[in-house]
Amino acid sequence: MNWSLRAARRSSLLQVVKSAVATGAAWLIAGWLVEGPPPVFAAIAALLTVQPSISQSFGRGVERTVGVIAGVIVASAIGLLLGSGFWAVALAVTCALLVAWALRATPGTANQMAISAMLVLALGTATPGYALDRILETAIGAVIGLIVNLAIVPPLALGPARERVATLTGDTAAALDRLADALVHPQNAATLDELLTRARALRGSVAAAEAAIAEAHESLALNPRRRRRSNEVASLEADVRRLFAISTQLTGMTRAFADDYDETLAGDGYAAAIAEQLHRAAHDLRLAVSTSGLAVADEPPALTRPLEVLAAPPAHWMLVGSLLVDLRRIHDSLAARAEE
Repeated sequence: MNWSLRAARRSSLLQVVKSAVATGAAWLIAGWLVEGPPPVFAAIAALLTVQPSISQSFGRGVERTVGVIAGVIVASAIGLLLGSGFWAVALAVTCALLVAWALRATPGTANQMAISAMLVLALGTATPGYALDRILETAIGAVIGLIVNLAIVPPLALGPARERVATLTGDTAAALDRLADALVHPQNAATLDELLTRARALRGSVAAAEAAIAEAHESLALNPRRRRRSNEVASLEADVRRLFAISTQLTGMTRAFADDYDETLAGDGYAAAIAEQLHRAAHDLRLAVSTSGLAVADEPPALTRPLEVLAAPPAHWMLVGSLLVDLRRIHDSLAARAEE
């Protein structure tokens, strides 16, 4: 069984503070505006509405409000018929879950419907006035949570995106260097398998970077800081697309090298020339992707022009030709980035 009590990444301290502020403000304001029991619904709604992005906050606020409305309607109807005993609570929770299932509600909305139905019957009287007050209270809490998330440094998920792109940049450059070294040094079956496995592992880095970019895009939605930061997210997205293309070519080169390798390749002059070009590509990759933080800004590019072979190699011509085609594509990707 694979489970853990700890998350892979914890929320920022600012997010914790915002959640606490929103919960306290919702309790005080809803308690002042809505007479009756302590404003538990408002506090819960505010706490759950403060999310890592403004769009998520808006969606969560709507989700909670809809869930409460449906839950209190179900609870009020059952409460008027059966009162507020154990069986009434059990039936209300069951009915709320069945209604959520029938409406294809999200898990969050379904849970909120069941919780609201249970709290209405367990903590209050199932009267129309009580139900309406709880709906109003929840709406107040959701609005306060959204306002607090907007007012106190609206969250942007740019930091993780930069880190993932920098990691992908370093991983791809390192893979280029590994293939270059393998071209000029003798290999065996185990080292060839490891080389190919590590090249294929770039897919994981690409997927992680793409997920981080998606989160960054989501954090821009409804965010007042969108205009100032949208260009940076677009640049990061373009870097990931370019790195994906380069990693794809690199994996193909590594596959061809592993399939067609023989022990005489290490002394081949064409292989040595391609290895030098791969090292230069790794250098320029670190230099070209501005988010990597791995190169000195005023250092000149090393891969100034693609390698040209005017005559067919006397040996390993099929492998050399395949490597040259992919190397040219890598060069073109880096050249396009340098021209932007």
